Amino acid sequence: MARNDGDGYIELLGGRDWSSGDGRAGLELDVTDKHLNRAGTVHGGVLASVMDMAMAQAVRSSTGEGDVPATSQLTVTYLRPGSADAGPLVVTAAVIKQGDDLTVCEADVEQEGRGLAHALATFAVLHT
Repeated sequence: MARNDGDGYIELLGGRDWSSGDGRAGLELDVTDKHLNRAGTVHGGVLASVMDMAMAQAVRSSTGEGDVPATSQLTVTYLRPGSADAGPLVVTAAVIKQGDDLTVCEADVEQEGRGLAHALATFAVLHT
């Protein structure tokens, strides 16, 4: 898998170890206090963001040079809370169906081998 240099938002969140290729992508994120909500668990917006970014990267790895994926639908199912005391978030994403202009992806976030969230998304692929 090729490595991705990332972008400003994932760097702001603290994502690392980007990889992508052949319609798959992944990254890791070390949870800190800045990722927690008032309940002391990983904020749902952080989980949704990292899955959305990983899925977009999976789409990029399966389309033509210069094609730009844009999220048109994102559904997140939260399975259990994440913790700052546990290990890093491990995010995996894969293209599951690809059309000419729309692509469907799935993603998962795990922490210490336990699922925290699952997402299904549709991306419009803008051909430039």
